[in-house]
Amino acid sequence: MKITRLTVYKTHLPYVGGTYGWGAGNAISTAISSVVVLETDSGLSGCGEFTPCGENYMVAHSEGVAAAAKLLAPVLIGQDPRQVEHIDWILDQAMQVHGYAKAPIIAACYDILGKATEMPVWMMMGGKLTDGAPMYRVAPQKSVDETKAELEQHRAAGYRQFQVKVGADWEVDIQRIRQTVPLLKAGEKAMADANQGWRVDNAIRVARATQDLDFILEQPCQTYEECQQVRRHVAQPMKLDECVTGILAAQRIVHDKGAEICCLKISNLGGLVKARRVRDYLVANRIPVVSEDTWGGEITSSAVAHFAASTPEDYLINSTDLHNYNTRSTGIGGPRVEDGKLYAPDTPGLGVEPDYDSLGDPVAIYG
Repeated sequence: MKITRLTVYKTHLPYVGGTYGWGAGNAISTAISSVVVLETDSGLSGCGEFTPCGENYMVAHSEGVAAAAKLLAPVLIGQDPRQVEHIDWILDQAMQVHGYAKAPIIAACYDILGKATEMPVWMMMGGKLTDGAPMYRVAPQKSVDETKAELEQHRAAGYRQFQVKVGADWEVDIQRIRQTVPLLKAGEKAMADANQGWRVDNAIRVARATQDLDFILEQPCQTYEECQQVRRHVAQPMKLDECVTGILAAQRIVHDKGAEICCLKISNLGGLVKARRVRDYLVANRIPVVSEDTWGGEITSSAVAHFAASTPEDYLINSTDLHNYNTRSTGIGGPRVEDGKLYAPDTPGLGVEPDYDSLGDPVAIYG
């Protein structure tokens, strides 16, 4: 089997809540998704997706996938997509870093491999160790009344974990945490996610001013070193997110005992091959993880669901249904959401096909 064509699509994904506020004054109302479709001489095809949480989220950019495809297509066409580890290797040889742009290609290869072997992706990533991943839902930077209404809506749908978006103004954030966390009921969890938004001194102020409340402090500062400086002064459990960029970062976290939880964004780690390595290493060292990505539609959510399903249940904190954050789709099919849990498809491959009506005309075709 050989890859014969690589096609890139782009589409806009409006946020269902109007405006999504995160970090230090960032907000998006529409995310831009890039979908990669690989075709083969066997008639099988596969798809993958990358969507950044705004154009200033980390080093990723919505133009990156199309730009990378132009460079990577010549080394991909003619390769066997079933040899996913080999594909991952040759992509790295052809283009250093920019793992987010390679991630949809790797997902598409897993999709083809699953269809060729008649196995779901979760089977190829270790088997189903979690049958229905618990999900969290975001409480964006809104008023208390709006937040309370959103929590009730999500609670009715079965969600029991909530991520409170902070990081814009540390003094306001203290009040936001103090007003929101007490709204949680027995058995529910809260994470205060600053998305790298605070300076070290202000992060310490926030944590100390809310130390009587039960919540997880998530990625308070921009760098790993800054987060560790905060960690030395606060009592809350720490969850690291944006600075978990690969196996070297994971090794450092394990060595330093640098976090209680690590959020694994598949695109941030360079795709499913590398994400699995990082996850398995962290779990082997008894650090629980979150299965997630930077944003996306049904195609991304399906990859996230398979990643979650193949993670040991005791070491999977939560996951999320990214496709339900949007008013438009990228795929047909995908994961099932029921009573606050995310269920990966049991059909071969990712269990989702591109929604070509929503995606529109391709922006690039190679092969």
